[in-house]
Amino acid sequence: MVSLVQVALLLVGLAVLVLLGALVRPAWSWWAAARARPGAPSAVAIGEAASPLPQELRARSDDLDRRERRLTDRESRLDLAERELESRTRTVSAAQEALAARQAALADLETERRRVLERAAGLTADQARAELVSSIENEAKREAALTVRDLEHQAREEGERRARAVITTVVQRLATEQTAESVVTTLQLPGDELKGRIIGRDGRNIRAFEQITGVNVIVDETPESVMLSCFDPVRREVGRRTLEHLVLDGRIHPRRIEELYARSLGEVEQTCLRAGEDAVAETGLTDLHPELVRLLGTLRFRTSYGQNVLRHLVESASIAALLAAELGLDPAPAKRCGLLHDIGKALTHRAEGSHALVGAEVARSHGESAAVVHAIEAHHDEVEPRTVEAVLTQAADAISGGRPGARREALAAYVQRLERLEEIARSYPGVAAVHAMRSGRDVRVMVLPAEIDDVQAQVLARDIAKRVETELTYPGQIRVTVIRETRATETAL
Repeated sequence: MVSLVQVALLLVGLAVLVLLGALVRPAWSWWAAARARPGAPSAVAIGEAASPLPQELRARSDDLDRRERRLTDRESRLDLAERELESRTRTVSAAQEALAARQAALADLETERRRVLERAAGLTADQARAELVSSIENEAKREAALTVRDLEHQAREEGERRARAVITTVVQRLATEQTAESVVTTLQLPGDELKGRIIGRDGRNIRAFEQITGVNVIVDETPESVMLSCFDPVRREVGRRTLEHLVLDGRIHPRRIEELYARSLGEVEQTCLRAGEDAVAETGLTDLHPELVRLLGTLRFRTSYGQNVLRHLVESASIAALLAAELGLDPAPAKRCGLLHDIGKALTHRAEGSHALVGAEVARSHGESAAVVHAIEAHHDEVEPRTVEAVLTQAADAISGGRPGARREALAAYVQRLERLEEIARSYPGVAAVHAMRSGRDVRVMVLPAEIDDVQAQVLARDIAKRVETELTYPGQIRVTVIRETRATETAL
């Protein structure tokens, strides 16, 4: 198809040729008139006189004729192209009109179809759209809930599996003493005659000893031994060493008691300082405040259910560091939290509140970071744990205290705890029998199936566990299992 630009160019060229013809034609007319005038020179003379001019004019005339013919041909072709362009334009316009009519007809058909569907369904288009969106939304929510449940189940199983693997690896890597040191409260004597000298005339010596040391001396019928009683374990250790030095020295009177008490006090302070320094060196945390080191050393003479508290802290620090390493975290902050989490036990006899909160305040006052302070105050859930270090500290504390052989308790307290466990479980209606197993760490509750259904059994297990947490003090964990069973028995004769 000839474009409009090409047509314009052809028209411009034709105009140029016409202009050239108009310029040349006067010269040609002049020359022809000159030849026709009388007396004009003959053609031969003219040819002889000016032969170059006619030849040039004839050449130009021939060239103009050729250009005119070409222009005429081009005009013909342009007219033909213009007619074809007009024909195609009319065809395109007709096609566009037909397409517009077809689109209008389709729109009318779509409107009619929608009316028919609305009459058949009894709903408008907006209502049908809303129902469809609501149906799709409900289906998506259901599928999402199923997917979330499956993911939570998989995540829980995977988390438990990985937790078991991590804890098993940590316990296997843990190298620590398996026997816990107990605080000595009984002093053996060379003979019973020393009991009288310890008491002194009219009880003068024993009163002076108790007043100076702050430790009560119990002299009973037990042969060749006396008992020392004091709430403060460090003071009890000072009293034990003082009485031991008095027995070895043989001179027991108030002045000598004061001298040996001062000496024993210095020995115990040095022992505490060395114990704290040894614990810090063992864990590699050599930048602790000196007062925190001294307080750690005082825990050398304190036990919890038979487990030495200082050894428990060192062990917890190692466990927390191993757990952090297994999880790909920096073990240094976790180790620091594990070592200091029970520092408050060194001051519970002098400060009010739980040892977790007391320890957090002590650590804060001696420049420990906010993360360490939070881990200390949160390791018994007085404060909700918000950091990974706090959770690792809780786990390390539970592993150190709950591993086999770590802690022990008195037989009377053990029996009393078992009885209390069974009593709590039996206090609920529908309970048929209760059995405390695995040293009180597992409680099996048998319920009557006619009174307790499956949902109530789950609620009962949770209620018993919450009440045990509230009313009892125990090491480790106690699992409560509610068993509901229905049996049908017949005898074939």
